[in-house]
Amino acid sequence: MPVEVTWWGHATCTVEDSGVRVLTDPLFVRRLAHLRRRRGELPPPMAAVAEVVLVSHLHSDHMHPPSLARLAPGTRLVVPRGAQRAVPALRRLDRLRITEVVPGDEVAVEGVVVRAVPALHDGRRMPWGPHRSPALGYVIQGSVRTYFAGDTGLFDGMAAAVGPVDVALLPVGGWGPFLGHGHLDPDRAAHVLAVLAPRAAVPVHYGTYWPIGMDAIRPHEFHSPGEEFTRKAARLAPGVTVHRLAHGESVRPEVDR
Repeated sequence: MPVEVTWWGHATCTVEDSGVRVLTDPLFVRRLAHLRRRRGELPPPMAAVAEVVLVSHLHSDHMHPPSLARLAPGTRLVVPRGAQRAVPALRRLDRLRITEVVPGDEVAVEGVVVRAVPALHDGRRMPWGPHRSPALGYVIQGSVRTYFAGDTGLFDGMAAAVGPVDVALLPVGGWGPFLGHGHLDPDRAAHVLAVLAPRAAVPVHYGTYWPIGMDAIRPHEFHSPGEEFTRKAARLAPGVTVHRLAHGESVRPEVDR
């Protein structure tokens, strides 16, 4: 059975492989602090249905307890080590089966194995507390190997740390026109494709949420990263098929192994 990827917006995706639904960084709200959802309808209730849910790091747009509260009792939730200490609201979700991991750890869920890999990003629960939890990416291995990068920059040794992958879900944007250290913009994300050499890629983390008022000032910075990434990937990683999805759209990438 081929892998199917659905992009619900921002970093929230469902990866279905070998009959197992894996949900990434669920965010199911219309507004978060100064951010407003500007594109795509809110994900439907079915988006919260998964056998395993992966949280990449503790920033509130990736680790969002009210969204996690929509998960069915008994759902396996994989989070960075120290997350339950750093986020008190997470400890109240005791009906979920929470597993804390660090890079190199593996979690088996039915027909897939999830491996935590490093990410170059500030993993703190901002703005409180010291740097207690690592930022992570994950490789989901079932019939294919799907890499969910979370939030990360391009770092030395990335190909060795992540390992061979067939499909890459990469962040290509952020909250404004200038992305700092530990992020991927369209150009850097295209360089990641050249380094990892997957067969297919899906750009995420752009074009969903935007600071209130800023979309009226520089709207192209909000809408353009996916298209720009596709264009740069064609030049830097021509062997990779890029699937630029609309919100709520799914794709079954063709992957020969």
